[in-house]
Amino acid sequence: MLTLPPLALYIHIPWCVRKCPYCDFNSHTSPSALPQREYVAALLADLEQDLPRVWGRTVTSVFFGGGTPSLFSADSIAAILDGCAARLSFRPGLEVTLETNPGTVEHDRFEAYRRAGVNRISFGIQSFDNGCLQRLGRIHDSAQAETAVKLAQDAGIDNINLDLMYALPQQTQAMALHDLDRAFALQPAHVSHYQLTLEPNTVFAAKPPKGIPEDDDAWDMQEACQAALAAHGYAQYEVSAYARDGRQCAHNVNYWRYGDYLGIGAGAHGKLTQPADDGILRRWKIKHPAAYLAAGASDARIGGDEWIAAAARPFDYMLNALRLNAGFALGEFEQRTGLPRAALSPRLDDCIAKGWLERDGERIVPTELGRRFLNDVMSVFLD
Repeated sequence: MLTLPPLALYIHIPWCVRKCPYCDFNSHTSPSALPQREYVAALLADLEQDLPRVWGRTVTSVFFGGGTPSLFSADSIAAILDGCAARLSFRPGLEVTLETNPGTVEHDRFEAYRRAGVNRISFGIQSFDNGCLQRLGRIHDSAQAETAVKLAQDAGIDNINLDLMYALPQQTQAMALHDLDRAFALQPAHVSHYQLTLEPNTVFAAKPPKGIPEDDDAWDMQEACQAALAAHGYAQYEVSAYARDGRQCAHNVNYWRYGDYLGIGAGAHGKLTQPADDGILRRWKIKHPAAYLAAGASDARIGGDEWIAAAARPFDYMLNALRLNAGFALGEFEQRTGLPRAALSPRLDDCIAKGWLERDGERIVPTELGRRFLNDVMSVFLD
C-alpha cells in the first residue's frame, strides 16, 4: 500500500535579466517592469487548484527556484509565503530557500527577505574567475559574488549554498580548485558542485564554446575537487551536493527520497502520492509566463497530468534514490512506490553482482564504482 511521504512546495519564478547560454531551465528575459502583483495572485490561484489533492498534509520545506527569484521584491516573496501559509499547514521552522543571482539581487533586501521568512539562500556563483564568468555569459563578477554572500551573512542568514561549476571552457584543474578556495573563504554551509553539460536546445549545444575539457580531464578535475571539499569539512551526500554536518538541503533530499512536492508557477512540476487512487500523479504547469498569467483560475494553467504506472515506478524511484550516497531502505521503497521489494529483482541482484550496488542490511547503497557509472546503473531499472 502507498504511504504518504513528506510534502514540499516548489515555487517557480521564471524571469532572468538575461538567459545564460548553457541554461535549459524554464527562464525568460525579464520585461522592464515585472508583473509581480499579477504573478503572486496567479501563484496563489494555482495553489488553490492543487489543494484538494493535499488536504490535511504539512509542508516540510519551500524552495523558490527560477529564473532568478531574487528579481522579486521581499514584499512579493512575503506575500507568496503568507498566502501559501494561509492555505497550507507549514511545519514550524521549515527550510525556505531563495535562489539568487549575485548580479541582480539588491543587497539591502537580504534582511527583508529574512523577515519575510527566507532562511536559506542559494547563490548562483558558478565561478570566481572573471574570465570563466564572461565565457559562461554571467552578468556578475567575482567581487560582486563575494560581496553578495557577505551581505547575506551580515543580514543574519547563515544557511547559504554556493553553486559552482567545473569543466568550464578554458578551465584548468588549478582554476577549479582556486574557485573552491574562494568559496571556502566565505564559509558557506553547503556547496553544489557540478560539471558543465551541453544541454539540448541551449546556445552552447548549438554552438559549443572552445576549450571545454576532455572527459578524462573533467574526471580528474572532479576527483581533485571532491578531495578538497572533503578536506574542508564538506561531506558529499548526493551526486553534486556537499554540506557541513546537518546542513544538507532538506528540500532536495525530499526529492531524492521520492517525497512529494507541489509545484506552482510557470513550468513548475509536482509529484503527489494519492493513496485513495492507489497512484502517484505527476503534474506540470504551462511554461510561458504570459500564457500562465492569462490562464486565470482555469485548468488552462495545468500543462499536463501523468499517473506513474506501477511498471515504471522502480525506475522512477531509482532515478532519484540512487543519487544519494546513503542509498535507500527497501522498506521505504515499498512504502513510497506501493510495490513489493521483489519488483526490483532480478535487476537489483544484477547490479550487486556487477559491483555497482551493495546491500547493507535493509539498505541498498551505490558503491564508488556505481556512483561513477550512475546513468548505467539507473538504466538497468527502465521498464
